[in-house]
Amino acid sequence: MSELNDLYQEVILDHNKNPRNFREIENADKQADGHNPLCGDQLKVYLSIEDDKVKDVAFKGSGCAISKASASMMTQAVKGKTKEEADVMFTEFRQMVMGEMDTDTEENSLGKLKIFAGVREFPARVKCASLSWHTVHAALNGEVEVSTE
Repeated sequence: MSELNDLYQEVILDHNKNPRNFREIENADKQADGHNPLCGDQLKVYLSIEDDKVKDVAFKGSGCAISKASASMMTQAVKGKTKEEADVMFTEFRQMVMGEMDTDTEENSLGKLKIFAGVREFPARVKCASLSWHTVHAALNGEVEVSTE
């Protein structure tokens, strides 16, 4: 278990220090603002859609290490996916961090995102990890704002 915790910390720290796709997309097809009032995380997700696929995805904002790392990994995961595939990933990620899915025994499409499974042990951090997912889900569905209240 210690090795998994070390890997989790290493991945979170890396994505927090060097977030992937941390930028704006000019002329984005869709965008949404996300806010976690519990710890103050705020971010904006930008999407470029082409042929029903996420051609590009990026985010800007500020927040705790878990929030920023989750947003960074989310952008990597949904790039190239269809809206339906991204929706499935959103549902699976939410279920995983809420403790409603055991990613070791249930089939899923989360891949490297399974590193966030331990967040379910810290209920106050679930909203931090899921904020970017709620925000990209909102953007894909034409909503412009979401809060994890």
